Amino acid sequence: MNKLIALLAALPLVLVAACGSSDDSGDGHGDADVAFVQQMVPHHEQAVEMADMAERADASADVKALAAQIKAAQGPEIATMKTWLDDWDVPSDDGGHGMGAMGDGMMSDSDMTELGTLSGAAFDQEWLTMMIEHHEGAVAMARTELADGQDARAKKLARQIIAAQQAEIATMKGLLG
Repeated sequence: MNKLIALLAALPLVLVAACGSSDDSGDGHGDADVAFVQQMVPHHEQAVEMADMAERADASADVKALAAQIKAAQGPEIATMKTWLDDWDVPSDDGGHGMGAMGDGMMSDSDMTELGTLSGAAFDQEWLTMMIEHHEGAVAMARTELADGQDARAKKLARQIIAAQQAEIATMKGLLG
């Protein structure tokens, strides 16, 4: 009987230990990782959309080259992050509870429409200004992931985003001169 009492007394501790992380997946991601990825996917998608606009616009060779670089980096990152969301069994969007339509450097629909009407030097100026703001938002999001996230892959991506986008911000500021 004493063994049964000891076993029953220890059961809650065993159950708590078995639960592990709050997400119960055992892969080490948490709510901050999910939020980061759910918000970064549309953020990157908008950057790719802006890069596509530069390819179609009468943009300078420097802007077109930078746009191609952004698209080449962020396209594969989108695919990777969508795979993580699938692995984590969470939707690819946050249900409108995170970034929403604006925030963290996201451009409004009207900003994007206006950009699409520009060409030449005016396009370059506006595209660079908007992309700097967009990248600064991504860097802020990545820093939040480093501070609050758990998933090693998401944190590694956050570090890559910070390094790459800070370098691109410096380039863009130089082009704005």
